[in-house]
Amino acid sequence: MGNYKVLVIEDDRSIREGIVDALEFEGYNTFQTGHGDEGHEMALEVDCDLVLLDLVLPGILGLDILRAIRKSRPTLPVIIMTAKGSEDERVEGLKLGADDYVVKPFSIREFLARIQAVLRRSPARPTDITTVEINGVLVDISKREVIFPDGNKASISEREADLVRYLAQNAGRVISRQELLVHVWRIADPKGMETRTVDMHIARLREKIGDCDSSIIKTVRGKGYFFDLCPE
Repeated sequence: MGNYKVLVIEDDRSIREGIVDALEFEGYNTFQTGHGDEGHEMALEVDCDLVLLDLVLPGILGLDILRAIRKSRPTLPVIIMTAKGSEDERVEGLKLGADDYVVKPFSIREFLARIQAVLRRSPARPTDITTVEINGVLVDISKREVIFPDGNKASISEREADLVRYLAQNAGRVISRQELLVHVWRIADPKGMETRTVDMHIARLREKIGDCDSSIIKTVRGKGYFFDLCPE
């Protein structure tokens, strides 16, 4: 499954390790924890494409972690794992925005199929992007440099590289400054924060990629930015 990254939050070590082993065998990259407090922190900060979330955890409970995810990372897919008979928890989880649920004990084969289905239908599913080419200008994200048609090069910072990656992953739609603070700056709750830092990074990035007329990274007044891979 390519370079998908999955965060597994499950306190039962045998279940957690079984899930991780199955995921890694299928080619997924994984992160794992068995404690709610650490799971809460990782869910808001780790660069992942999917969270597998147990609801009964030591420390912060799974439903509270789900609430935090939906507040700060609203498009991140979450599959909740519940014990047999806990229908109320499943219903509450789905109401809070979980993408799917599985009841323990479950078939690993079915579980993997559910994971694939959630990732396929997730509109925010990121694709690993290492290079972006616009109007003959090549941005090499992995090397953090811009290569112009005449062969000249300019370096970009790690933050600017992350910014290009996220803009390219979400090209064709308006991306708010708050969304950029969450997904690029990894700020869990940016509500009410000064977003001038985003504008400053965008301005520097435009200068470095030769987007002086803002035809590639377009400002949408009052809403955010629009990354146009095919500017006129």
